Amino acid sequence: MEKDFIFGIRPVMEALEAGKTFDKVFIQNGLLGDNIKVLKMKFSQAGIRVKYVPIEKLNRLTRKNHQGVCAFLSPVQFFAIEDIIPQLFEDGKMPLVLILDHLTDVRNFGAICRTAEIVGVDVIVIPDEGSAPINSDSIKTSAGAIYNLKICKEKNLLKVLEFLKLSGIKVVSATEKTDTYIYDEVLELPLAVIVGNEEKGISRDLLKNSDAKLKLPIYGKTDSLNVSVACGAFLYEVVRQNLNSNK
Repeated sequence: MEKDFIFGIRPVMEALEAGKTFDKVFIQNGLLGDNIKVLKMKFSQAGIRVKYVPIEKLNRLTRKNHQGVCAFLSPVQFFAIEDIIPQLFEDGKMPLVLILDHLTDVRNFGAICRTAEIVGVDVIVIPDEGSAPINSDSIKTSAGAIYNLKICKEKNLLKVLEFLKLSGIKVVSATEKTDTYIYDEVLELPLAVIVGNEEKGISRDLLKNSDAKLKLPIYGKTDSLNVSVACGAFLYEVVRQNLNSNK
């Protein structure tokens, strides 16, 4: 197993008490005992969400004695979007935000992070459930760019959109479900770009609450681009439109 994977009540407890950043935590359904009760309480106090799963899920993660507890540590620190955006404005920056709506492939995530860091994305927002883990594969694919990005892991992406719009940030969705091309939209900073899941795209609520829905032109027989390639094309159009601005 990868070094960011730990299991067993005591190792997970020690990592939590040491202040490690957790990416995902799994605890067996119906697990009882004083140590489990303390562990659950500590995760709750730390604001870390725990996912309760059948023992079969844990057995697929490891065949060793996991004691009903498995976790993935994150190699990066997570931030809160409510803290990052005001600080960017105070620093005189016009934020460029990238929202990844439940991307599941670690290599797509890593490739997107690499492009995002290069073009100057200030913060990446991901949901705290149902997204690709930040692990050695995603870090390798990003060529280490993940370490230079601020990543926010949020419970409710719709509330993130509401916060961004109240902060004066325009929100656009990269989607095929529109007749408007990206080149026909003004993409001045501050701006947030939403990119969707590899199969399902952007969720209906996020699309509905976007300020604009934009697509890339497709002239060939293939009906879609890889999500990391499409994201790169969108981000570079944002760069092109803002080349002469003081970001």
